[in-house]
Formats: sequence, structure tokens, C-alpha cells
Amino acid sequence: MPNQRIDVLHPADMSPTDLQLWSALRARTAPVANPFMSPEFCQTVGRVRPGARVAVVRQDGEPAGFFPFERGRWGRGRAIGLGVSDCQGAVLHPDVHVDPHQLLRASSLSVWEFNHLESGQDLFLPFATGRFASPVIDLSGGYTHYENLLRTRSRTFLKSTRAQDRRLGRRVGPLRFVFDERDPAALRTLVAWKSAQYRRTGRRDRFAQNWINNLVSILANTDTPDCSGLLSVLYAGDRPVAAHFGLRSRTVLSYWFPAYDRGFAQFSPGLVLHLRTIEAAAAAGIEMLDLGRGDAAYKDSLKTGELTVHEGALLRRSPGAALHWFSREPARAVRRFVRERPQLRTAAVHILEAVGKTRDRRP
Repeated sequence: MPNQRIDVLHPADMSPTDLQLWSALRARTAPVANPFMSPEFCQTVGRVRPGARVAVVRQDGEPAGFFPFERGRWGRGRAIGLGVSDCQGAVLHPDVHVDPHQLLRASSLSVWEFNHLESGQDLFLPFATGRFASPVIDLSGGYTHYENLLRTRSRTFLKSTRAQDRRLGRRVGPLRFVFDERDPAALRTLVAWKSAQYRRTGRRDRFAQNWINNLVSILANTDTPDCSGLLSVLYAGDRPVAAHFGLRSRTVLSYWFPAYDRGFAQFSPGLVLHLRTIEAAAAAGIEMLDLGRGDAAYKDSLKTGELTVHEGALLRRSPGAALHWFSREPARAVRRFVRERPQLRTAAVHILEAVGKTRDRRP
């Protein structure tokens, strides 16, 4: 019987050996090198979220697993970076067996909530209450191969986007695309566009939260093999018209915050940006572009397949778990009910847009 111990650390207190083993374990056990599951992402969240912690599972004295999380009041825990993280779970040696409730007890958690749990996380999948498609683009065959697939599946989309690319260049100014833009002003412009988009569509403005602003700013200057910030910008003349900020590893680009200048909406600059980003990503050795959970027409047009992510919560008997259930589960059930009925989902989108217009009219 192996001797197992669980130590809980702040991400900044992890040793270089622990960090190296985390990266090595992840590379060995994960089919997809998603940057949100890297130790670098966890450590960055630890710089902006005081409740960030990592439970290190040690077996016979050796690190054998890593469980990143955030701890709040009443022991209510959540996935690291919940709200912006597009891939969640634990990084465990395949021969290590952990009792999930013991993991919560050792972490002083009454509940652990997730909304982008990746498939293959067998420790937590029994506690999932919903599953969702996360569209992806397979670029392992190179861009030419992808474009041929796109021409077969979405010929009209490809043709019209190429036409808009040429039209934008003629009407506004010569187009220039920068795959890895380092100008901080360009990032500020993107954040302003995205913040306005959230408000316009009636959604919660993520960039109204300081920790998300700080997280993105730090990641924009992060450059490691497993997690690097990547800002891509489309310019017409000298003016930025569309941009995207995401995270990349050696082989995966996670699409995160795309937006464009509404003044040029007639030219579909966002779609032009998507195609140029995909082409540049393939040239840079990216094998998969993860478009992320959520419905969008452009995702349906661009995707070649889908991953599955899950939401739910692991709870143990405690006042904090009961408080979590009463505060979250009724609303979660309502969202599931709406999502499963297209007419209600469409109506909900219209309501959000109406709320956004009301916000814009306020002084």
C-alpha cells in the first residue's frame, strides 16, 4: 500500500521540481496540450487571485499529482481561473488513485465547482451535471489541407470572407496582419472593444473585474513553451480593425478574446481576422485551435470537430456545500432548460441584446 500525502501550497511556493514534474505529467497524460492546464497559467492566476492554491499529491514522498483550485468563503472552491479558464481539472499520474472527497478535505474545501472540465478527468466526471461542445480546428495537416476542407464544408463562407478581405483593403487601406503583436496599445484597444461588446449584448463585462484585466496583462508578457500570451491584430492602413488575444502552447492555440471595431462591421473584419489567424497559426506549428465552448455562427463555419467539456460540482456534506447548492443549482437548472430548447435560447439572446441597448442609452 503506497504512502500518500496531500500538501496544499500557494502556486508561488511550488518548487522548480514540482513545476517540472507538473509539465512532464501533463505532457505524458493529456491528448491535448491546452495552455490553461499548465503550471504557468496556475501561477499567473495566483498573482491576481488570493485564494489560488495547488494540492500536491505525494506518493511515497514523490510528487504524483497536482490539483489547482481557488478557495473562497465557507470552503467554497472553484476551478482555477473560473470565469475565464477554458480547460479545467487535475494533473495526475495514471497509476495514482485519489479519493475525490479526501482531496476536498485535504484542500479545506466543501465544494469544487467547474464549468470547463476536460474529458478524461475520470476523478471528477461522475459529478458533472452538463456537457458541452467545444469546437476545434484541426491544423495537423497544415493550412492548405484545412482550407480544402473548409472549401468543401463552408464554401460560401470562405468565398465571402476572402471577398471582404479584398474589399476592406480597397476601401479602408492596405491590410497588415501581425500574428504576435507586442504593442501594449493594441491590447488596450482590444480590451475596450471586448468590454463594449459584453455590455452591448447584455452580458457581464469580464473586463470590469480588475483581476481579469491584471491576468490578461501579465499573460500578455508571458512567454514559455507551455503557456504564452498571443495578441494578433489586423490593421487596415495604420488603424487596428480587429484583434484577438489568446493563449498558446507548443501545439495548441486557445481562442479567448476576439473583437473588432464596430465602425468597420460592414467589412466583417472579425471573420477576416479569424482566417488570417488560422493560417498564421498553422505556419507557427499549431496543430489545434480550440475555439472554446459557446454557440457562434463563425465557430460552426470554421470548425473541423469538437471536444467535450463538462460543468458541475463535487460536494461533501457541509454548510458550505449546502450554501453552494442553494445559490447555484436552481439557476444552473434554469440555464440547462433554456439551452435545450432552441426557441427559448433565441428569446434569451434577444432579451440580453435588449438589456445591452438599455445600458448604452444610460447617461
